[in-house]
Amino acid sequence: MSVRNLHWRAQKVVDGFQSGLHRSPKHGFSVEFSEYRPYSTGDDPKTIDWKLYARSDRYYQKRFEDETNRRCYLVIDQSKSMQFHSCEPTKLEYARTLAATIALFLLQQRDAVGAVTFSQSIHDWLPSRFRTGQFQRILSMLEHPCSGSNTDLVAPLQQVANLVRHRSLIVILSDFLVDPEPLQTPLSFLRARRHEVVLLRVLDPEEKNFQPTKPVLIREIESGQERFIDPLTVQATYRNRFEAHRNALGSILAPLGIPLVEFLSTDPMEQVLGKFLSHREHPRSGALAP
Repeated sequence: MSVRNLHWRAQKVVDGFQSGLHRSPKHGFSVEFSEYRPYSTGDDPKTIDWKLYARSDRYYQKRFEDETNRRCYLVIDQSKSMQFHSCEPTKLEYARTLAATIALFLLQQRDAVGAVTFSQSIHDWLPSRFRTGQFQRILSMLEHPCSGSNTDLVAPLQQVANLVRHRSLIVILSDFLVDPEPLQTPLSFLRARRHEVVLLRVLDPEEKNFQPTKPVLIREIESGQERFIDPLTVQATYRNRFEAHRNALGSILAPLGIPLVEFLSTDPMEQVLGKFLSHREHPRSGALAP
């Protein structure tokens, strides 16, 4: 994160991973051989393996695995709460870097990638493409000055569901510090349209641990409300409410089969990308704790 150039940051992380092609259960004509099966009347004779016929005197058809391009949309929260930081970097800067890293990795695999930024509504929209210059377009979009205000995940996710017509991987990067219950409707809509959804939750260490050592004046970053607190009286309550919020979010995601990957803005980027890629190879529901 000490590297100022967003492209270089993403490249440094991605260089540690091997790029490859996604495999698909669809069969067509590709460089990836799958299996043989007996030839049946009506099958395309071009797929017959004549060398195998010469050895066995039987007709066998080659089957192949398609090299398919996945469509992916990176949906990045730019609300004011994402600008909070008790240490460097901010949650927003970390989320932007992670989004750029995932975009670069997927584009190197010949996947189509798009991006969306939002706060109370969508700010920028870039359709998923695999073409020359797409990564630079994504970087340019991520580097736009943040104009976010209060967080509203519901309206932007409804807009995403209406705009994304083709089945896609929807990766949402946010702190998800909102009431979880209203999220059920737009997330259910995304799943009903057969999108695969992954939530990447970035938190500041102070938000997770909350360990002030003396009385402090707290200002809520979105509303501007201020409150003077004594940590000895509120620390236990804060942690209980934080855990209750996490459990409420998990109870909404689990029935929908949506994973929550939670991490801190101080975690090594390679570690977070590894968790994301591990999920992509072995999809499962539930939370992946930091």
